[in-house]
Amino acid sequence: MAGFSPRLAAVAAVVVLTPAVAGCGYNTIPTKQERAEAAWADVQSQYQRRADLVPNLVATVQGAAIQERTTLTQVIEARAKATSVNIDASKLDDPAAFQQYQQAQGELSSALSRLLVTVEAYPQLQANQNFLTLQSQLEGTENRIAVARRDYNEAVRDYNTTLRTFPTVIWAKTLHGGSKPMQLFTATAEAQSAPTVNFNLGVPGAQPGGGAPATTPGAAPGSTPPAAAPAPAA
Repeated sequence: MAGFSPRLAAVAAVVVLTPAVAGCGYNTIPTKQERAEAAWADVQSQYQRRADLVPNLVATVQGAAIQERTTLTQVIEARAKATSVNIDASKLDDPAAFQQYQQAQGELSSALSRLLVTVEAYPQLQANQNFLTLQSQLEGTENRIAVARRDYNEAVRDYNTTLRTFPTVIWAKTLHGGSKPMQLFTATAEAQSAPTVNFNLGVPGAQPGGGAPATTPGAAPGSTPPAAAPAPAA
């Protein structure tokens, strides 16, 4: 046809081919990748919220003059590790990096569980409004983490399936050849059993299983109490 330039022919080809390409799934892979990465951002946000609550929780427990230090130390160390291990969206297909992140967060979950069980032996904490508020906030955050992880896993399963099914597998092997399956959250070993807590807190007169521990006059909050005086000879 006279006057039909190559440029117009190219434009016409794009107009014709675009619906066909979109219809055969070319855009499906990046769309589902974006969804999975957005779900990952929600997971990170909830884990960060939990990390932000931990210092106040630790300070509140220390202020209640609880003498047991091991569990608090474990929480502090686990939080430091969890906040130092980061994984951005570009590493969601890296099994080693993902496992390291999940393990660090799992260790903090386990340490917090032990702490919350331990403080049940201290009635003064159960009556402390600040502690109860923090405990409630932590419980709410754990629920949000569970939901965020579930939503992430669903988005990742959808994305990973797209990389393996027809017709999108064609694009996954060609123009989207750099797309790799993302990692899923799995249950940790700690999640399979309840936390083990030793209620022998090293406090003279402590009552395992929930009784109020005896207090030591002059002992600083969170400090180790002085050794008990030896019993008089018979």
